[in-house]
Amino acid sequence: MTELLYLEDSYLREFEAIIIEVNNDKYVVLDKTAFYFHSGGQPNDTGKIICNNVEYNVVYVAKVNGNVSHEVDKEGLKVGDKIKGVINWERRYKLMRMHTAAHVLNAIFFNELGAIITGNQKDLEKSRMDFNLENYNIDEIKKKIEKANEEIKKDLKVKSYYLSKDEVMKNPSLHKLAKNIEDRDVYRILEIEGLDTQCDGGTHVKSLKEVGEIIFIKAENKGKNNRRVYFGLRD
Repeated sequence: MTELLYLEDSYLREFEAIIIEVNNDKYVVLDKTAFYFHSGGQPNDTGKIICNNVEYNVVYVAKVNGNVSHEVDKEGLKVGDKIKGVINWERRYKLMRMHTAAHVLNAIFFNELGAIITGNQKDLEKSRMDFNLENYNIDEIKKKIEKANEEIKKDLKVKSYYLSKDEVMKNPSLHKLAKNIEDRDVYRILEIEGLDTQCDGGTHVKSLKEVGEIIFIKAENKGKNNRRVYFGLRD
C-alpha cells in the first residue's frame, strides 16, 4: 500500500518517491505520497510530479485497490522512475483550513445539540455540512457559528494520534457520522484540544488561529431532520 506522508505532516509540500505502477500511461502509483486523495468530503490535492526535469501535472488523485493513483496530464512516466512530488500548496492550505473549520462546527453542533453529520463536502470557497437536526432554526444555526468563532479565537491546538479499534468502538463520540466508519484495526484520531476528538484521515492546520473566521452563507431544510449549512472562511 502507498505510504501516506500527509498523515504525519500535513505541511509537507515536496517529497521524493518511486513509481511502482503505471496504468493506461497516465495513472501513476507511488511507493509513498503527500498528495491527498479525494475522500471524506475533502477534494484531492493537485500539483506536479517531476521526473528527469520533465513536469507532469497531477490533475486528480484517488485511492484504488489500497494504493493512491495520481492522474497526470501526459505520458512518459515508467515503473522504477524516481520522482519529486510538489503539492499545490495554496489549494492544500485552503482545504486544510476548511477541514479544521468543519471539525469546529461539528463539535459545536454535536456538543450542544447532539447533532451528527449526515453528509458534507469541503471546497475552496464554500463548504457544506448536513446535520440531523429536528428543528430548522436559522437564527440558532447562526448562533452556533458565532460560538465556533469564539472557540477559534482561543487558538486551540490541533494534533493527531492513533487508537485501536476496541478503543474507538467503546467511545461513540469519536465517530460523529450517521454512516458507519470504515472497519480497520487502527484509527487515526484528530483532536482539537479541549473541544473535539474524532476519527479522521484528512489534512488539518496545527492551531485554530490558522482557520480564520467562519462565515455563514446560507442554510437549507433538506427534509425530515436534515439541515444543510453552507459556510466559508475569512482570513
